[in-house]
Amino acid sequence: MSIKTTFKVAIALGGALLVAACDDTNLPGFMKNSKNGKDSARAAAAPGAVKERDVEAPDVFQITAKGLWDGRPSLGGVWVAHPTAKDPERVIIRNTENGKFVVGALFRRERDIPGPRLQVSSDAAVELGLLAGAPSELSVTALRKEEIPVEPAPEVEPALDAPEEISQTTLDDPIAAAEAALDRTEKTARRGPAKSAPKPTAKPAAAAAIAEKPAAPTPANSLSKPYIQIGIFSLEQNAKNSAQSLRGAGLTASIKPGSSKGKNFWRVLAGPAANTSERAAMLKKIKGLGFADAYYVGR
Repeated sequence: MSIKTTFKVAIALGGALLVAACDDTNLPGFMKNSKNGKDSARAAAAPGAVKERDVEAPDVFQITAKGLWDGRPSLGGVWVAHPTAKDPERVIIRNTENGKFVVGALFRRERDIPGPRLQVSSDAAVELGLLAGAPSELSVTALRKEEIPVEPAPEVEPALDAPEEISQTTLDDPIAAAEAALDRTEKTARRGPAKSAPKPTAKPAAAAAIAEKPAAPTPANSLSKPYIQIGIFSLEQNAKNSAQSLRGAGLTASIKPGSSKGKNFWRVLAGPAANTSERAAMLKKIKGLGFADAYYVGR
């Protein structure tokens, strides 16, 4: 993409964003503003509400090739350009050499420019860790929005009932009780020795040990959704790249293959978490890595 063409693209994008402040009806899908906070809150609270997340669409655009940043600052933010691109697309760009990735735009590049086929903007180069004039292998895949149901808010645990009132009774007079015990002892001595009491069926020490034996601990309740799903990928290599990004951040990651309607896919999961606080910390860390649509799953 020439400097002149890049400048035109930047001006077009700037104008589009300015218009979006008033009305985004005519903008491309990946540039439209999201709903305001009140609408999103109402949608999340409504029964059967859904939310959108990004899903890779390699059937729309997918390529792995050398990319180059020429070292000059460029306008337009994060983007790449390729000669085979037809329409502007929202894409995920991965540096296969260091595992870094970023979401940006894809534009069409002029065919007659020599060098690597993928041209990279200066902002994209910073996010991907590219050095000026040093080609690196990049993977570029189109993104599409997918609707998923919103999970209901967790039920609030019921408050504990108030404790029952404790009844209070008055103890008998200790002096009167002692005198009565002495009288019974004297009467027993005058009547003669009492019959021997039957032997206990169990030794006192053994009975005490049985009484003092603690009850078996109740096992802790396990989480119904201890895993966090970060995405579903139609290419196994993309799933492996994402799993490697999680492992590089110190998280446990696994890949679950599957198929639907004759097409294979790979799910990337993180976890499992031992408790709710650990699971919440994992989700926060995962979203900080760029997987904004991650959510809890059972398996």
